[in-house]
Amino acid sequence: MTESPTAAVQAARLQLAARLREIRKDAGLTSTELARRLDWYPSKVSRIEHARTPPAIADIRVWCAACGAENAADDLVASAQSADSMYLEWRRLQRTGLRHLQESRVELYERTRLFRIYCSTVIPGFLQTPSYATALLNSISRFHRTPNDVEQAVEARMRRSRVLFINGNRFSVFVEESVLRHRIGDAETMAGQLGYLLTLMSLPSVSLGVIPLAADRPLWPLETFNVFDDTRVHVELLTAAVKITAPGEVEQYVRASREMAELAVYGGSARDLIADAIAHLR
Repeated sequence: MTESPTAAVQAARLQLAARLREIRKDAGLTSTELARRLDWYPSKVSRIEHARTPPAIADIRVWCAACGAENAADDLVASAQSADSMYLEWRRLQRTGLRHLQESRVELYERTRLFRIYCSTVIPGFLQTPSYATALLNSISRFHRTPNDVEQAVEARMRRSRVLFINGNRFSVFVEESVLRHRIGDAETMAGQLGYLLTLMSLPSVSLGVIPLAADRPLWPLETFNVFDDTRVHVELLTAAVKITAPGEVEQYVRASREMAELAVYGGSARDLIADAIAHLR
């Protein structure tokens, strides 16, 4: 079961607090001695170490400096910023409809050159046809009870997908075989979508792998995620979008995408799985 977004944020804050405590202990300092060095009340050190008070960026930097661990500061600052901003409720993001959400990421997509994309439930947004996107976004709008601007949202999604055709961009995409079987829209919509995947596979910028149902996997199916230039990750949950920028966490997703790459099949083998999914629509 996927961890709830609120629990994920709290876990990130607890992890940060534990790391700061380790740094203090590695320096051979008691909490009282550290507080004296920083000219803080001892209670502030205790509150930070027990995750009752999130540390400010300045607090993290002086903490690390006082413990002789300046080289750890940047990663810890990134972790703190990620914990503060990682949880954005879909309801808030979608309160004015779905079009704004599509458009809000255009700048990020346009400056990214390497995309690592793993989808365990639906066809990735970059690779969707208008009909498939319409069926999917209609269901999302209905479930989340957002203003119905699906037509405009689909148009925005199609414009965003133009990054597929920008020279220098690279897309490493992995989908579970089950994604090819999940019926979004009617049979005609699915056939058109799967046929479009076959077309996109010919693009030199796109590496599309399908992870077979029968794959002997060392890694279980994960939540859908997108990695941007190996520096930022977006994870999509039912109730929230999680943004991750802490280098250590980003690296875990990069490593996961590499392991997925080893499980996937490509070229003719991937085409066969897609063709078989099309055949079973009839």
